[in-house]
Parts: sequence; C-alpha cells; structure tokens
Amino acid sequence: MAAEVKSNTSRSPMLLTRRASSGVDHQIRNLATVSSSLLPAFGTVIDEGYPRLRRFIIAPYDRRYRWWQMFLIILVVYSAWASPFEVAFKKLGTGSLLVPDLVVDAFFAVDILVSFFVAYLDKSTYLLIDDPKKIAFRYVARSGFTMDVASTLPFQIIYRVVTGKRNGSSLFAFINLLRLWRLRRVGDLFARLEKDIRFSYFWTRYIKLIFVTLFAVHSAGCMYYWMAVHYRIKKMTWIGSIMEDFESRGIWLGYVYSLYWSIVTLSTVGYGDLHAMNTGERVFNIFFMLFNIGLTSYLIGNMTNLIVHGAIRTFIMRDTIHELSRYASKNRLPDSMKEQMMAHLQLKFKTVELQQDEVLSDLPKAIRSSIAQHLFQRTVETSYLFKGISGDLIAQLVPELKAEYFPPKVDIILQNEMPTDFYIVVSGELDMLTHNNGTEQFLQRLGPAEMAGEIGVIFNIPQPFTVRSRRLSQVVRIGHHLFQQIVQPHIADGNIIISNFKQHLKGLNKETLQEIPYIEELMNDTDQEYFESSNGTQHHDTSTFKGGGDAKTNESQTTSMSPDSSTISKRVIIHEHHPDDGDSKGHMTGKVVLLPDSIGGLLKLADKKFGKAASKVLTSDGSEVEEINSVRENDHLFLC
Repeated sequence: MAAEVKSNTSRSPMLLTRRASSGVDHQIRNLATVSSSLLPAFGTVIDEGYPRLRRFIIAPYDRRYRWWQMFLIILVVYSAWASPFEVAFKKLGTGSLLVPDLVVDAFFAVDILVSFFVAYLDKSTYLLIDDPKKIAFRYVARSGFTMDVASTLPFQIIYRVVTGKRNGSSLFAFINLLRLWRLRRVGDLFARLEKDIRFSYFWTRYIKLIFVTLFAVHSAGCMYYWMAVHYRIKKMTWIGSIMEDFESRGIWLGYVYSLYWSIVTLSTVGYGDLHAMNTGERVFNIFFMLFNIGLTSYLIGNMTNLIVHGAIRTFIMRDTIHELSRYASKNRLPDSMKEQMMAHLQLKFKTVELQQDEVLSDLPKAIRSSIAQHLFQRTVETSYLFKGISGDLIAQLVPELKAEYFPPKVDIILQNEMPTDFYIVVSGELDMLTHNNGTEQFLQRLGPAEMAGEIGVIFNIPQPFTVRSRRLSQVVRIGHHLFQQIVQPHIADGNIIISNFKQHLKGLNKETLQEIPYIEELMNDTDQEYFESSNGTQHHDTSTFKGGGDAKTNESQTTSMSPDSSTISKRVIIHEHHPDDGDSKGHMTGKVVLLPDSIGGLLKLADKKFGKAASKVLTSDGSEVEEINSVRENDHLFLC
C-alpha cells in the first residue's frame, strides 16, 4: 500500500483524493461545512479511482466524525462551567458532580484514542495521509496531545486511590482548570459557523459574544469567592463583611453573590455594597477591571460592526443623494429633472438586492445563463419580435439581457436620440409619447412583453418616440450592435424577425406611423427584402437589421453586410436633384438607403431608385463627394 501511494504521488504530486471511511464512500456534500484546510489548491486533480482509506481510518470530513465533534462541544460547555465552580466551592472529586465529571472525562479519553485514527491533509502534497504511524507521530509530536491528556486525567481520584486521602492540596484544584483547554473546540466551531452560509452571521456572532461574556462573569465570580473562602479572617473578605457565616449558608447563595459582584463590576455600575476588604482582593479587582476594559471594548466593537454592517448601504445611499442634490442645485437643473434623478437613484438602492450584478458577475457564465433563462426566457418568447424563432437564438439572446428598474414618470428613451438599446417590458407600464411644436402627445401604452425602442434600432434611425415609465416598471434591454451580431448568423430566424417586425408596423395606428420619418421608404425596402427571401433567393441581406436598403443594388454592399462581416453600413438619404438645381422644380423627395462601399455603387443605386443615370454626388452645400468614406451617417446626398 505504501508503495502504491508513493507511485501515485510521483505521478501526480498535486492530487487530493476523496476517500472512504470504514468501506463506505462519504463525499463532501456541502462545502459550507468543510474547513478550508480540507479543500484542494488550484490545479489539483480529484481522482475517484485513487485507493480508499485504510481500514479503521476516519476521514476528517466524515459525517459521523462531525457529529461526534458536535457532541463533544456540549461536554466542553459543561467543563467550562464545572471547572471554576468546583475549585471555588470545594466540590472537586466529591459530591454530586463526581459522576458527571468522570463520564465527561471518559468521553474525552475516547476522543484521544479516536484522534489516532483520523487522517490528515499533508500541506505539501495535499494528500490525505492514512498511514497509522504517521498519524500517531503527528498527533503525539504536537503540544495538543499533552494538553489533551493532562485535561482528561482525573488527578484528584488518582490521588485518593494512591494515598487513601479524601482531599488533596489546592494544587489539584488548579490542575483541574486544565480542562478549560477544551474550550478551543468551541472557538473552532464558531469559526466554522461564521463561514457557513446556512446560519445567520449576525446571530452566530451575537451568541458567541454572549458565551464569552457569561464565561468571563462566571470565572471571575468563582475566583473571587475562592479568595474569600481561603482568607484566614473571614470577616475581612468582600462577602464575609456582610455575611460572616457565608460558608455555612449554602453553595447557591454564595454563587449568586459571586455572579452579582462580577456582573456589577463588568458593567461598571459599582453600587459599592460588595467591595474589596483586603489587599489580595484589591489586587484582583485591579486586574479584573483592566480585563473588563478590553472585554467591553471587544463587545462594543463587535456589536457596532454588526449594526453598522446592516446600515452601511443606507449611509451610502443618503450620501449619494445629498451629493446629487448639491449637483442639481449648483447647475440649476429643473425641478422635474431633479425629481427624476432622485427617484431613479432611490429605486436603484431599493432594488440592488434584487439585481445583485456584482454578485452574479462572480458566478460562472453557465450559471448566469441559467439564471437569465429562468427569469426572462418566457418574456422574450412572448414578445412579438421573437415569436416563432428557434430556441438556439433565444438561448443566445436571453443571457445578454440587462435588467433595470424605473420609478414612475421617468424617461427611458428620448425622442431623436441615437438608437443604442431596445427594451422589453417585464412588469409595469410605459407610455409612448411624441413632441410636436412644443406639445407632448400620447400615442400608445406598453405593457408586459411589449417592446420599446426597437423601431429606431432596426431601422437605425433616431428614436422616433419618447418612452416614459407610467408606474414602477422592470425592463430588460439589449444593445443595438450586440443584437446585430447575435442575429446575423441565424438567417432563417432573421427572416422570422423581419416578418414579425413588418406585421407589427402594419398594425400601428396612423398617428404613430406619421411620427416615423421616411416610413414608406423604409417599409418598401423591408417588404422587398422579405419578398425576395420568401421566394427562395439564395442571397439573404441582413442589412434589414440596419434599417432596410436594397439588397441587390451592389455586390460590394452585399459583401459588407454578410453575416461574417462586423462592418455596420451607414444610412444616408439620397435625392434626385440638388435644391439649387433649376430642374428640380421644388421636388425634394428623398429615399433612405444603405451607403455602398464605393461611389460607383452609389451611382448605380441612384440609377435603380430614380431611373436616371447620374455622374456625380453632391452634398447639401454643393460640394462634390470624391471619397465614399467621407460621407457620414444620415447625410443628405444629391445625385446629378
């Protein structure tokens, strides 16, 4: 076996193996319950075919071993209370606590034996060591073994058996305090619970502080009572000054007085009814009060951190709103704009727990995609533009959606702004508005699964409408260029999207259509392309996602709009005559087209659109265009 382990180690020095205990595989089911020291380093390999642990060797993450450790925690709590109590009230090795002490010591003696069979993780190779000799040597060589034995042996009972005397010296009383060594287990437990997401960090920390305080109060009270019992003049003690026969009045009376004094001193109340009467007690009080300063600081600091941690987000929100208010006042922004800014900022802080973008960004892409599919897939499938498209395209679109919340009466899209995103309503309502001659006109109300901004994005024209939230609304958005890149490779789905978009435009009312510039030209281009692709034309021009255009005008234009190209064509408006041309007769009807990649292509396009050959291209100021790259988006060009 040793040779086999050695050979595996040589093949893969960074190998952590999940082992079995007592012939049964117990895999790590919940990483929250496993110490970080048991997790493999980056780059390690978990090999299920690696040999199991040897017989009788226990894995440190074995569930039964974990339950055994939890049971010992209960016994540790008993030891923490009983050890100081027995020293102070002379109950060591006698009385009703004798049997529980022996039973508890027996359980910890068993735990010492069990520790010789618990595998450990080698920090250099990240292997679970199951060699009994190595486990035993490691345990015995550490100081923990000596302290475990010293805190478990019942020295008072051994003394009585060897000497026959019932009571030993005070030395045995202080040796008995070695059982407080077991408290380290409680510290390790709380360290694990604070990292376990199944438990509230606030309450775990709060309970830990309570236990620390109770143990300090109990230990100090017992020690103070022990000093009174062992002082030669009982009347000159803190409790003997008010009750000279306190030793004969009962144990619990003295215990209550001890706790009362300890709590009053710890809380710095100091009523003065119990006070030091001799030098030893005064010295003890000095050190106890110095200890209380540190303990109180520790408690206050921890409680402050717990409270502030819950309120820090509120502090950030209030500071941000204050700075925003100062900015609005300094720049004399209108009250309506200031109210929109404030409402949006407050909603952002209120919904940060629902969005959690920073938290989700740390997750693997597959998990983020699954979350997005669960939240928004149904909404996307229900929206008119994506009805009937393939599941593959839906699966690519949904993870790219960005969720946002908007408070009531906040502008989401402004009329005439450049198209960057379009939106799908998840919940709430949006109003679609237009501005004419300084007046605002209501056009349409959008509800769940309806879209806003897609006309400007698909036609690649300035947004024709203002979109404003009517009430608290949640929307998802996707960027213009990202949408193009995702859809371009899916030719069949692109045809379906164009068909859905065309049907939607035809269903709009006359008032809405009138607000879209060059709608007839854009619709004709869209109809022509859809008709050509529907009749089995081999070439499919995805330039429709950039606002239509004639797919067969020029071969170079087709190439620039192919799915493999990342170039986005410019949209321009061409006219048959220049306004200064005497033959124009005031005719200024223009056509929206996609700009070809050459002047020759543009002249051929003009021949097809207007039925007239042209020899040059002019701008609105009469300058002749010689380089096609000098033309900008939405320029007016005149073909002569």
